[in-house]
Amino acid sequence: MTISRKVEGFMSKSSWIRRMFEDGIKLKEKYGAENVFDFSLGNPNVAPPDRFRELLSEIAGESVPGAHKYMPNVGYARTRAEIAAHLSGEHSVALSPEHVIMTCGAGGALNVVFKTLLDPGEEVIILKPFFAEYTFYVDNHGGTSVFVETNEDFSLNLDAIERVVTEKTKIILINSPNNPTGKIYDEESIRGLSLLIEKKEREYGKEIYLVSDEPYSAIAYDGIKVPGILGACKNSIIVTSYSKSLSIPGERIGYIALSPGISDIDKLIGGIALCNRILGFVNAPAFMQRIVERMQGIYVDIEHYRRKRDLLCDGLWKAGFEFEKPEGAFYLFPRTPIDDDVEFVRALQEKNILVVP
Repeated sequence: MTISRKVEGFMSKSSWIRRMFEDGIKLKEKYGAENVFDFSLGNPNVAPPDRFRELLSEIAGESVPGAHKYMPNVGYARTRAEIAAHLSGEHSVALSPEHVIMTCGAGGALNVVFKTLLDPGEEVIILKPFFAEYTFYVDNHGGTSVFVETNEDFSLNLDAIERVVTEKTKIILINSPNNPTGKIYDEESIRGLSLLIEKKEREYGKEIYLVSDEPYSAIAYDGIKVPGILGACKNSIIVTSYSKSLSIPGERIGYIALSPGISDIDKLIGGIALCNRILGFVNAPAFMQRIVERMQGIYVDIEHYRRKRDLLCDGLWKAGFEFEKPEGAFYLFPRTPIDDDVEFVRALQEKNILVVP
């Protein structure tokens, strides 16, 4: 065997997305890309803001000594200061540059956080449905994934969460707006979850961290706001990226933001800096750090995504599908009209429509 049994098993679990990607290439070659309707991957197709393209040219033309050298593992101080200032307003909490660590996207950020926090066998609570890569990230660092159902409308079920919290629980992971449902957890739910965490911390005499994965936080519709968690929960951490908010997923730029109320925060910052390095990321891309430093509060055209959401929702409702209208992100999570979702996916593929079960 050329690869490990574990990785072979992982490949089997993630085979649907890979298969849709490969089948999509074949179908596009056969029928033409314009005749294949590919909804299989969350790859944004909205152009980055004009300001991003302006800064690409401007910063590339600057002559700055040491512009391409290593910097501290946590990133450029100026970039972190700009992000901290922006987040302080968004979350109604005073953040300093030390509370922000630049990362290689949100995926890199999650791996750094898990590496820093998890001892072997400690548990990460994951709400269903969820981004499929989460379980792989937890496994990367010796953790155990524990799954909990959300309510029928995909809102937080605090009773269900409380039932699965144990002395082994180290992290409760949320994703809002959610991939794949588009659900935004409201302020009341976040307050309730924070109180639940505080209760369980007292019960077990240990810290439990609320980690919020928020790459879609800028993509919210109908006036709904994504509640800030850094001021709501003492032991809270945000991991995010600019992949969706600026439509630049290939640039792999994101950050970790820590609540200033975290116990022993200096040690946590030091651990995150170390793990950013020893996981092989070393530091976030220098060029992108200098760009996002000047892009705070600037986003892609959210209206473009809202129009597509409304178009798809209207069509699916008329066709008799059942689903919760997404409050954010750019996904739809409808019930299949037959019980076998895999069979339904295959039927759609015969019509050159690519989705995943």
